[in-house]
Amino acid sequence: MADTKLRRIILEMGTGNDLYGEDYTKAANRAVQDALHHSSLLLFRSLDLDHKDMEVRVTIGVQHPEKVDTEAVAASLPRGIATVTARKGGLNVDHPSLGQTNIIATAAVEAWVPIAPGQFRLS
Repeated sequence: MADTKLRRIILEMGTGNDLYGEDYTKAANRAVQDALHHSSLLLFRSLDLDHKDMEVRVTIGVQHPEKVDTEAVAASLPRGIATVTARKGGLNVDHPSLGQTNIIATAAVEAWVPIAPGQFRLS
């Protein structure tokens, strides 16, 4: 259909942390997994949609976005065509007496699929 365009059908949020290793990618992956565990993609089977057509857009918030391996985070996603972007956000909690920083990441996971206007209707 000519009017088919990507439409966001799912938005889930999650948080993750790395308390001892100061690993921003580990915290980001945990945030993504937390978001995914809040979601079930039953509608793909119910509506006869192919999850391979799904575009997954992930936004990670951490204090040092340049320290997130976005390709590794994208590879952790089980379905769809993934794009991961890291931005300034999240939270670092310093523990001065131990010389440690606890990393807390947030994630927004969006699923987009091609849907034509009027293709589905609530009854």
